Amino acid sequence: GDRLNAFLSYRIALICFLSLVMLMSVLGNLLVMVAVCKDRQLRKIKTNYFIVSLAFADLLVSVLVMPFGAIELVHQHWIYGETFCLVRTSLDVLLTTASILHLCCIALDRYYAICCQPLVYRNKMTPMRVALMMGGCWVIPTFISFLPIMQGWNSIGIDHVIEERRHSGGSNTTSCVFMVNKPYALTCSLVAFYIPLVLMVLAYQRIYVTARAHALQISMLQRAGGAGAPGTSGVSADSADHQRNHRMRTETKAAKTLCIIMGCFCLCWAPFFVTNVVDPFIDYRVPDQLWTACLWLGYINSMLNPILYAFLNKSFRRAFLIILCCGRKRYRRPSILASGAACAATQINGSTHVLK
Repeated sequence: GDRLNAFLSYRIALICFLSLVMLMSVLGNLLVMVAVCKDRQLRKIKTNYFIVSLAFADLLVSVLVMPFGAIELVHQHWIYGETFCLVRTSLDVLLTTASILHLCCIALDRYYAICCQPLVYRNKMTPMRVALMMGGCWVIPTFISFLPIMQGWNSIGIDHVIEERRHSGGSNTTSCVFMVNKPYALTCSLVAFYIPLVLMVLAYQRIYVTARAHALQISMLQRAGGAGAPGTSGVSADSADHQRNHRMRTETKAAKTLCIIMGCFCLCWAPFFVTNVVDPFIDYRVPDQLWTACLWLGYINSMLNPILYAFLNKSFRRAFLIILCCGRKRYRRPSILASGAACAATQINGSTHVLK
């Protein structure tokens, strides 16, 4: 009796947790896509096209991948047949890799926007280049997902191990087993995680240094401004001081946000891809429970992305409030003429850049 109650409690808790992850992922990513479609100001920022494409990839993960993984986890066996197992696995690799590559493109876009002059950014991130980068985020993953998996390249030399694992729960139960040989594990992990990770670390390290340098410059200007000439107009001095304060807060916040983004990305995906590389070299001894935990930790990244890339952005938050509050006037964007700083500064993903 106690064992049955414990099992039922575990199952109910598992169903609630998985349902919450899927629901929040669907709603969050849908909200991001609707916000950009409805808000003309958000559509003007190139980075937001990557964010919409990222939200679409994460939405597909939560609709096409997570539910089947959740059903298998709750029932503890695969009920949809071998062919659909291959399709589901291919979709899993395709969509999660697409999501990670979008994060890499966003990092590169922010690097050019924040660390380079505005003219360099416009020359580098042309509409054609943005479209090609977004297309690459969807095309590149097909070469490590549907193509090799449907051809069985990932299982060359380990078919007997896969067959044993597939029926490990007994002759009448099957599981959707995705095991990979060493060449596939290394290639897939490099393309889907390690190369994007290196690019993201380099880009965000430069952005962090630039943001901190800006904050330091502004702090020095403030100290110098305190001992400024007495003939300076009080109103203009106050205005300049306010703008410097605002910029320093923005730059510092941007630097902290970058640390949060990188931390969440590594926390969610590093365990899976480390395990993915190690497992073939230790004769596939990694327990199924650890694989499942690592995989769902990666899926949770699709739930976190809308929070990290959109909800932390003031322009997105305003758009969300307009959508959720049915367009109430108090949440609408103030007129450009009403804000004196609008002509002097532009904001890219939470980091303010003065136009010179």
